[in-house]
Amino acid sequence: MAQDGQNNLTRGTRTDVSPDGESVSNILNQDEIDSLLNDGAGREEHTGVQALLNTSTVSYERLPMLEIVFDRLVRLMSTTLRNFTQFNIEITLEGIDTMRFGDYLDAVAQPSMMSVFKAEEWDNYGLMTIDSSLIYTMVDVLLGGRRGTAAMRLEGRPFTVIERNLIEKMVHLVLSDLSAAFDPLSPVTFRFDRLETNPKFAMISRPSNAAVVAKFRIDMEDRGGRIELLLPYAMLEPVR
Repeated sequence: MAQDGQNNLTRGTRTDVSPDGESVSNILNQDEIDSLLNDGAGREEHTGVQALLNTSTVSYERLPMLEIVFDRLVRLMSTTLRNFTQFNIEITLEGIDTMRFGDYLDAVAQPSMMSVFKAEEWDNYGLMTIDSSLIYTMVDVLLGGRRGTAAMRLEGRPFTVIERNLIEKMVHLVLSDLSAAFDPLSPVTFRFDRLETNPKFAMISRPSNAAVVAKFRIDMEDRGGRIELLLPYAMLEPVR
């Protein structure tokens, strides 16, 4: 009898006895079979709090206009930075992602510069991160560095006033292009607020808040670096 029950279980059926004494065969679904054989082992349980955490980020696919805006920004920046540096510049959009603001700050490589900017009409703040490779490349190019030579990198020291001023000029140009890129969608003015080198002083949002991050690669012949734009999801609410 026990063997018959095991065979029925293996075949995905169970045999019950009705009040009249007649056997009734019911088909088990896969979840019931797994539950009986494994007692639910290996399953990931999601509590109510965990479910809320898992849904706290927003996929950028729900904001399809961002790809159009960032593609337009690439074209605008290519012209602007080419005029700014007098170098042949190639800019590519490496990707768009969503993450929590706190996770982004924890992942920022040091040294780097982080520009806090404000969207005036939307009354919210965004963040632009320039990595050290692009900083040293821009400084070298703007100060007359020779073509075809790698920019000198001096790690372990703070950025100088000259370096900060040159990068701030570049940030102003990029923010102007970002405003122009959003203009067909929703007119907005992105205003430079401050330049930070310590992520602790660039807290523009709660660590758990969702944000969209766009990553751009800027190449000048055989050197270059990256710019990352972080736009909190709350900032983009007016243009959803």
